[in-house]
Amino acid sequence: MNKLLLFLLLSFCSCLLLAQQPVPVKPRILVSTDIGGTDPDDNQSMAHLLMYSDKFNIEGLVSSPSYGDGTKGEILRMIDLYEKDLPKLKKHQNGLLEPDYLRSVTKQGKHGRAAYPGFSKATEGSEWIIKCAKKKSDQPLWILGWGGLEDIAQALHDAPEIQKNIKIYWIGGPNKKWSANSYDYIAKTFPNLWFIEVNSSYYGFFSNSNIPDSVNTSNYHDKYILGAGNLGRDFKSYYQGEVKMGDTPSLLYMMDGDPENPARESWGGSFDKTNRSSRVIYNRPTTAADTVAFCSMVEFNFKGPETNIPADSVCFWMETPYKTSVQKWPGYYLGNGVYGLKYVPKQAELINYRFNSTIPGLQLGEGKLVVTNKWPGKSHPTDYKLGSNWYTDKSGEQFYDGKIQGGKTVSKWREAILADWAKRWSWLK
Repeated sequence: MNKLLLFLLLSFCSCLLLAQQPVPVKPRILVSTDIGGTDPDDNQSMAHLLMYSDKFNIEGLVSSPSYGDGTKGEILRMIDLYEKDLPKLKKHQNGLLEPDYLRSVTKQGKHGRAAYPGFSKATEGSEWIIKCAKKKSDQPLWILGWGGLEDIAQALHDAPEIQKNIKIYWIGGPNKKWSANSYDYIAKTFPNLWFIEVNSSYYGFFSNSNIPDSVNTSNYHDKYILGAGNLGRDFKSYYQGEVKMGDTPSLLYMMDGDPENPARESWGGSFDKTNRSSRVIYNRPTTAADTVAFCSMVEFNFKGPETNIPADSVCFWMETPYKTSVQKWPGYYLGNGVYGLKYVPKQAELINYRFNSTIPGLQLGEGKLVVTNKWPGKSHPTDYKLGSNWYTDKSGEQFYDGKIQGGKTVSKWREAILADWAKRWSWLK
């Protein structure tokens, strides 16, 4: 270990001792991930999970790409890299999980988002969720959602009795945007589910506001990961080595303190109970006078011509600009001349959109929508009514990291988190 790294690690010791609290029992976890899709931060988080596999009873690794081309093959590729580095890791840490075991619990879930009802057909992944949830245990199965909710929704649909055996920590935000139909199904049908919905706090992990240079996400790779084994070489493939790892707070939450208490301070954030989730229904294109909170469910329900196409068929689209391209959100024929579409805006902005339809007589035109920066925003009579075990990002202004709601509940621990990980990377050098 070079002198600079040793000095930095020693300087973080007091922070580590103050921050991390022991977990009462090693948690049972199942990770549902869209790894291999369009956002490679899941690969970074998977490297973190594998290097800390001694901290968890990992019962499943499910590929659940609601968007993009992710497959379980990408999980297996990461396990292969971990296998090559494992001998060095084992010299310093007992209890790391064996690669063959991890391969045995890796399953393929649904490719693509669910249709309007929010569920469709069982997958290898959804069936594995059910199997794990039904295991006899005095502990819950913690499902850590890094991508869409499709396989979780399918498992709940096929075996609703498992809701009492599972607890979910879900990275929402953009994932909620792609997984709107499955979220709608879960919130409507299982309001009493134990669910931590993290729509923004996780951004605090890679925000660089008021962060010491030693753990700046832009230079962390060159300081601590460069030259650190096969996982280290692979890390450079994602964002040129810049640390994003938006899903890692789910792991951090399970590593620090009592996960049964979401209100506590923890490496993975601190959360408030919510008895509602914002949902607004329009029967017309919206205008700049219409305002919703980010991550609200925006439903469009239109009357139009009756047609003989099957119910739940995609027949119109909402198109929104994205950088230099256009994103398309599917609308469905619901039968009896009714058309529906669910859309979730992921950030505060003014959205300009237009509808395109293949149905003669269903020409809906253009619209605008103002999105505000505080979730879940003002109350609406159409909000999802939730039970006593639904939690979400803290809304107090003192917890904002810049524009990030709840971001400080994660960012305040990042120095300790990344210093601890730097120690493990040093084992591979």
